[in-house]
Amino acid sequence: MSSRSPDDPLPGVSRYAAGAPAAEGPGDPHELLRRARRLTAEGHPSAGGAWERASTALRRAGHPLAPGDHADALDATALDCRGRARPAAGPLFSRAAGLHERAGRRGKALVSRARALLSEPEPGATVCAGLAALGERARVLHTTGQATAAETATVLLLRCRARADLLDTGPDPAAEATALRRDLTRLISFVTPHRADPAVLRVLAEARTLLGRVTVPDDPAAALVRLRAAVTDHRTGGRPWQAAESELLLAGVLRATGAPQEAARVLRAAAPLPGADRARQCLALARTLALSGGEPDGDTETALLAEAVRHADGVTGDSRLSTLARLALGIAQAERGRWRAASAVLEEALSGLSGDGDDETARVRARAWLAYCALCLGEPGRAAGDFAYAEAEARRWDDRHHGAALSHLTAYALCAAGAPEKAARAYERAADLWRSAGDHAAAAHSLRSRARRVREVWGADAADVVEEEALREAARGLPGDGEPDRARASLRSLPEPYGPPGPYQVDVYGEVGGTGNAPGGRYGAEERGAARARGCA
Repeated sequence: MSSRSPDDPLPGVSRYAAGAPAAEGPGDPHELLRRARRLTAEGHPSAGGAWERASTALRRAGHPLAPGDHADALDATALDCRGRARPAAGPLFSRAAGLHERAGRRGKALVSRARALLSEPEPGATVCAGLAALGERARVLHTTGQATAAETATVLLLRCRARADLLDTGPDPAAEATALRRDLTRLISFVTPHRADPAVLRVLAEARTLLGRVTVPDDPAAALVRLRAAVTDHRTGGRPWQAAESELLLAGVLRATGAPQEAARVLRAAAPLPGADRARQCLALARTLALSGGEPDGDTETALLAEAVRHADGVTGDSRLSTLARLALGIAQAERGRWRAASAVLEEALSGLSGDGDDETARVRARAWLAYCALCLGEPGRAAGDFAYAEAEARRWDDRHHGAALSHLTAYALCAAGAPEKAARAYERAADLWRSAGDHAAAAHSLRSRARRVREVWGADAADVVEEEALREAARGLPGDGEPDRARASLRSLPEPYGPPGPYQVDVYGEVGGTGNAPGGRYGAEERGAARARGCA
């Protein structure tokens, strides 16, 4: 077992807590050590930075960390691993577990081992079995006084969290959710008598948060009660930063149940956090303000989204969160007529997207809104190109409506660019796609638009044939040519990136199963792994 100091560099591992304030000087090593221990006991997000400063000061003074302190420092370092550094978390937790054992902290060792198991991006049945075994060992240690109630409950809670993330993969998610709710209720009963201990109160709050999450799809009203209780427990314990996930979930359910003003109050009262957590808070509050209709000029919303971009960019290797934030910011600016600013942000988002299939919805969304901005800026040729790129990808989707709408918009832009022959072909393509989607009204509209171009290029006789075809579709269609602003309805309906999540999963906005008024980008595998190990998600 290595006893390397926690501040020794590890390849790809971020430097402790990104949000910790910088130290002005070396400071008294023993005072720094006391501060690091206190922040660790409180579960404070700056504990990692505190251990970095304490271990550096102690080493300079010739005093190495004791095994127990070294273990706490490694735990704090592992909890701060995000983005590209995420794979290093498991080994760090495993090293911490060994050091906890050396220090006689058997309960803490089990918690670290459980977190090591949960550090995998997608834990499956094998990990759940390992967590079940750790839970049984924790119960035995608790009965013999070798593990505290908080340590035992944390191991049991981590297993429940892994099960929650697997709910949508089983043959009967509803039955699994019922069983999980039953186990969480038992866990709450186990810890409630010990809630005077702040560490136990934290576990109680997180168990209520998880219970609320897996209750949302079946009983949103009951979920609200549990999530409110979780937020209250965190704040009663004097640790508002630990309420972040509970607040995001509570706000998500409030939005879904038609109470965006209350959701905004919850998010505004939340303790500001560093990095990815703050980015999610900003994204969720901006989404809430957009739904509440309380910000007509959108300045507050766009400022929040710009802040989300800044914080997301600070998380090394988390390009997904940055992409979501930039897309949201660019679209918000486009909706408010700030087309040049929107174009610049959307171009940045597009440049960061790879060719992977997982990013296809993000690419389509960015291209389509870029095209809309170009159209509004009087650049129909560029708009037609971007609409065509988006259309080509969307045509491969099972839902043909999106490809058809983008094909219609491509044709409109081509017409505005003075290319009626190409526009006629694009309208024909759109009509075919509408038919295949069973939307004959929209097909008729595209055909009528095609007839106008055909008349211009090939004459009245050919146009009459198309008009007759349109009459056979016999229905009203989409908004007519000459109303490009109505294109926004089609663009708003495009699916958001990385979603929607499964019925029991949480997206980046704190919405469970896409229960919000619009689908949200789901948590990625690495983000879910980080949240599980931290003990909040």
